[in-house]
Amino acid sequence: MPTLEQIFIYPIKSLDGISVSQATVLPSGALKGDREYAMVDQNGHYINGKHNPRVHGLRSHFDLAAETVSLSQQDSEAAATFHLEGDRADLESWLSDYFAQNVRLIRNSDVGFPDDTTSPGPTIISIETLKTVASWFPGLTLEQVRRRFRTNLEIAGEQAFWEDHLFGEPNQPQQFQVGDVQLLGINPCQRCIVPVRDPQTGEAYNNFQRIFSRRRQETLPSSVVQVHFNHFYRLAVNTRLSIHSSGGNLQVGDSVRLHS
Repeated sequence: MPTLEQIFIYPIKSLDGISVSQATVLPSGALKGDREYAMVDQNGHYINGKHNPRVHGLRSHFDLAAETVSLSQQDSEAAATFHLEGDRADLESWLSDYFAQNVRLIRNSDVGFPDDTTSPGPTIISIETLKTVASWFPGLTLEQVRRRFRTNLEIAGEQAFWEDHLFGEPNQPQQFQVGDVQLLGINPCQRCIVPVRDPQTGEAYNNFQRIFSRRRQETLPSSVVQVHFNHFYRLAVNTRLSIHSSGGNLQVGDSVRLHS
């Protein structure tokens, strides 16, 4: 029986994540607290790793209970701690100095700021998948690959790319259940430039996307619905909440069951 082994939440979009033992799935389908905040510039555009390499040199540590974030530059022991709401002006000032431009922190507690706004549920992947991807790139560890792809839910007890069976034909989502929460697997997640780069230094891994796409095509399970793969730079599965579920709680150790 596959089980939920790891849960990761990323409180501020594009910054470091935090491992938690349990999480709440909101009525929107999003994980509570995941990508709840986002950094934007004066024009309202996201400040993220896709467009600003300085994101990779920014370390963040969150205390979810205290609602605080501690920020520091890579390899620096000097950290500044802010309450995400009470110290908003000071936090924005610190970020503005770091990025050398005006930065605002915006919040959406209902759905967060997911990349896929039509499927805002938690992304899901098998731990064996992450291990296999790490084996494609000499020098990369499981943890480094995990930080590159930033998936919410990691599943143990199944073979690599097991999650590719969590989606069906277009407009025919696969229903599955994690604990008591019913989710719909929608499609394999299209990746951006971020996994190409070292999450701490921003240094690009030579030919990462080309190597990944070739190996992904070679290892794609034959039983998987392939119409979604207009290209093979895809990993993990995007989800939505089932119409039969209003959310609920996920906990490490929960079983994962496919519905026929």
